Amino acid sequence: MKMRLLSLACAALCAVVAVLPGQARAADTIKVGILHSLSGTMAISETTLKDAMLMLIADQNAKGGLLGKKLEPVVVDPASNWPLFAEKARELLQKDKVDVVFGCWTSVSRKSVLPVFEELNGLLFYPVQYEGEESSRNVFYTGAAPNQQAIPAVEYLMSEEGGGAERWVLLGTDYVYPRTTNKILRAFLHSKGVSDADIMENYTPFGHSDWQTIVADVKSFASAGKKTAVVSTINGDANVPFYKELGNQGISAETIPVVAFSVGEEELAGLDTAPLVGHLAAWNYFMSVDTPENKDFIANWHKYIKNPKRVTNDPMEAHYIGFNMWVQAVEQAGTTDVDAVRQAMYGQKVPNLTGGIAVMNVNHHLSKPVLIGEIQPDGQFQVVWQTDDVVVGDAWSDFIPESAKLTADWTFPWVCGNCEKPRFGDQKPAGL
Repeated sequence: MKMRLLSLACAALCAVVAVLPGQARAADTIKVGILHSLSGTMAISETTLKDAMLMLIADQNAKGGLLGKKLEPVVVDPASNWPLFAEKARELLQKDKVDVVFGCWTSVSRKSVLPVFEELNGLLFYPVQYEGEESSRNVFYTGAAPNQQAIPAVEYLMSEEGGGAERWVLLGTDYVYPRTTNKILRAFLHSKGVSDADIMENYTPFGHSDWQTIVADVKSFASAGKKTAVVSTINGDANVPFYKELGNQGISAETIPVVAFSVGEEELAGLDTAPLVGHLAAWNYFMSVDTPENKDFIANWHKYIKNPKRVTNDPMEAHYIGFNMWVQAVEQAGTTDVDAVRQAMYGQKVPNLTGGIAVMNVNHHLSKPVLIGEIQPDGQFQVVWQTDDVVVGDAWSDFIPESAKLTADWTFPWVCGNCEKPRFGDQKPAGL
């Protein structure tokens, strides 16, 4: 009787496995979620990041995988639809049961998924420059914070080397990243003695295409006799008609320089760059940087993508750094458990592609160099300025009074993303 019952139980188990082959195989892989828009207004920027992640996963699998298992990419398309980002994030974590997610571009997409990752204790690596003013235990921010991009870029333009700008046009897409970044920049400009009368601020919706009036307003604002510069936080495919209109109205880098925080090699690939030569972008990486690490990365990218004309860009490097840090943390922890990996992430070091070392800090932000590049006729950037060393990313801006008193430290006994900075002799933040 016992043997018969055992035989029946084995048969039932085999039947379950036969019916659910996907679930049976799932235990043999480590699932990596890829949450990037492959359609809609942000596809121009995000599709490349999906491809970059697939390359990094393929490379890791060629090395034998991770913890003795193959990595399995799970790709979804939130289609530049911010509520859909949250739905797809929940799908990745609950239905697909991914171990980690790499994704998002805009801050509104990150804000959309943030409650999902915190509710389900998922882990998101976010690879794009952003406005700061946030620190979540479930997100590692591998793109630039304002003190690693926006502030240095404006300081450069204010300097004699950068042209000595005195009037400022802040143009952005109408969502949280441009508005918060420009709030920080306005406060920074005030600290340098710039009055509101010398600051013009304008926002347009995603996908905006009619720039004629706005560019004319910029020219009018710049006619006051003071050197004027444009700081652009315009995102996505709206950059194409914006830069075309600059050329149409004869705005050159000599007359009104533009520094962009969301335009890199990928965005320029679809433009006639002749009218844009000399305009600027601030990033932590440019494809043109001449280092052995970068040459290897570009060669590997072209081999993988099978197109020697495809470019690389800053958010790709951010994914490269974040992915390799995650791999190292998983190996150190001996598990993909989110809580264990999070603790193992602190202090992880990965060579960046510009010749330095990226470090993950306890505020979930990287130490990275800052580079300012000038657009060249071939759509590449020539580096015209860079920091001497890496800059530690700030979660909270020193130029916003309510933020200046805050700090983020996710290691025990702090475990806090928005705590007041300790007074001398404090062992932990007030209130903990």
